[in-house]
Amino acid sequence: MVKPRALDGIRVVDFSWVRAGPWATRWLGALGAEILKIEWPENERGRLPSSTTPQHLETNLNTSGNFNDTNVNKKSLTLNVRSPKGLDIARRLIAVSDVVIENFSSRVLAKWGLGYPELIEIKPDIVYVSMSGYGHTGRNHHYTTFGPVAQAASGLTLLSGLPGAPPAGWGWSYMDDTGGMYGAMCVLTGLYHRNKTGKGQHIDRSRVLSGIPLTGPALLDVTVNGRGSRRPGYPPGNRAHWPDTPIAPNYRGPTVAPHNAYRTAPSGYNDWCVIVCHSDEEWQRLVQVMGAPQWAADTRFATVAGRLENQDDLDAGIEAWTQTLDKYALTERCQAAGVRALPVQSAEDRVENDPQLRHRGMYEPLEHPALGTYRVQNAPFKLSATPVYNHAASPMIGQHTGEIMQGLLGLSREDVQAGFADGTFWPAKRPRFPYQDEMLR
Repeated sequence: MVKPRALDGIRVVDFSWVRAGPWATRWLGALGAEILKIEWPENERGRLPSSTTPQHLETNLNTSGNFNDTNVNKKSLTLNVRSPKGLDIARRLIAVSDVVIENFSSRVLAKWGLGYPELIEIKPDIVYVSMSGYGHTGRNHHYTTFGPVAQAASGLTLLSGLPGAPPAGWGWSYMDDTGGMYGAMCVLTGLYHRNKTGKGQHIDRSRVLSGIPLTGPALLDVTVNGRGSRRPGYPPGNRAHWPDTPIAPNYRGPTVAPHNAYRTAPSGYNDWCVIVCHSDEEWQRLVQVMGAPQWAADTRFATVAGRLENQDDLDAGIEAWTQTLDKYALTERCQAAGVRALPVQSAEDRVENDPQLRHRGMYEPLEHPALGTYRVQNAPFKLSATPVYNHAASPMIGQHTGEIMQGLLGLSREDVQAGFADGTFWPAKRPRFPYQDEMLR
């Protein structure tokens, strides 16, 4: 018997696009909600040709790897909401749904006539989640953003990079993915409130403001110590302390050594392992794992202060040992002895080589009509009573238009055919995909 999922019976009308909004509805779908993705082929930026399209496939609206990772667990309805007929259909869908979610700038849905004041006339208990850059209130609410821009305004970009160099930003649009998680949390909060009171609400989430809590240490530094955000030395990362910078506690905790990434066999581009010893006791454990080499008995390395002062020699000795093992064997030895060590992993490592992620079912295959079988990441958590899992590959564009219109709103096949002919469900002059022609037949 299949266990029910936490959000079974919840229907979400999803007007979101690109990454942050679709990332939120992706997880709501994994929790069991029915996600009706409203999109239009001329506007869905996430479906545009990208470098993530497998090289052996034709590049089209259905073959973006990034889109198809971001939009699993959804149904696709192509609908021109800028037309009176399309707008009426959108309102009818909202009337039989529980949640509306969008991540446009604050003026867009209001211009369409789908702002919160209009929606509560259609469905008084609707949970309406907006995920704009600056929120829907204030002087700059109409500003448009993407993830990297929001990172800059939130303070994250200034804290990233090398001293004396321009702010570096982050290597991935981190604010999109964290924003998606925040968005899902907002939906769950709104549903909980509705279940308690019977009332819906408008949840106005700002992407920029969601990034500010991630700068907590810098905020404390300016409010408690009166020091502005700065990068006085190399940022604490793989190495806890860098030459020619003050040895001082940082936001990660006490400055310690060893605290670095070390080369492992066979010395390829991704053969590294990170090792951290937070105390003299942990250092002695590592010494024993290394076979108690003579160099490690040097009194310079007996204390944290000595190891920090002589970190170059310390790291050279450790790396001479780490290069004799592959990163997974090295991890096993260190962890068995109570030494904090884990491999540096590429995407391929995470998907193909990590036994723990394999056990947790983090990457499971889904069959997609255009991409074939490919692995998609699952939720990073488990629920004992209500499972969470990917149940459907990302939809082909407009794949469920007929199903939603006929099955949910009761339109006839002739109505659907007429909607394709007049540009409500597909641009009249744009070629259709074969599965759409089959749907119409």
